[in-house]
Amino acid sequence: MVGMNIMLFHSTYGLRPAVREAADRLRAAGHEVWTPDLFEGRTFDTVEEGMEYKDEVGKDELLKRAVLTAAPYSERGLVYAGFSLGASIAQTLALGDDKARGLLLLHGTSDIAPNASVDELPVQLHVAEPDPFETDDWLSAWYLQMRRAGADVEVYRYAGAGHLYTDPGLPDWDEEAAEATWRVALGFLDSLD
Repeated sequence: MVGMNIMLFHSTYGLRPAVREAADRLRAAGHEVWTPDLFEGRTFDTVEEGMEYKDEVGKDELLKRAVLTAAPYSERGLVYAGFSLGASIAQTLALGDDKARGLLLLHGTSDIAPNASVDELPVQLHVAEPDPFETDDWLSAWYLQMRRAGADVEVYRYAGAGHLYTDPGLPDWDEEAAEATWRVALGFLDSLD
């Protein structure tokens, strides 16, 4: 197994301990992982506070910060990954990087540009079912658009889990769903070449 170079983006809560723990789990599996702090040291206790800060900073600025962090490593062929807001950022970067090796989305997706085009980019999405931020209609449309763009997409749904169910420090935490997610995600990363 060859370890992947993974750029892992945090959620709207900021760079919380759960993100660092996820990175450590990925490193223990042989991958190199970067966890950029797009919120410049700020973390939040509620999704509302995090969303307020995200809106204050602005989507364009957050994307700029993400691009500047990933750019020095993109020649290596990155796997972009992220939690919720971080997943939407990871998706945007992966679809714009022709050297991207994969895309691992945890709890989130993003709009897809109509002209987006990738060459069989491996994509794996893990999301709660139901999820107030990722409705069934949205996910169906997203899946079709990703396929149309040329991505090779797998979607895993976790019935009864909360939105950000992989974070043990949040009320959404669901240990069984989180462990299942990591098992499948680690297998996905191992399958990339």
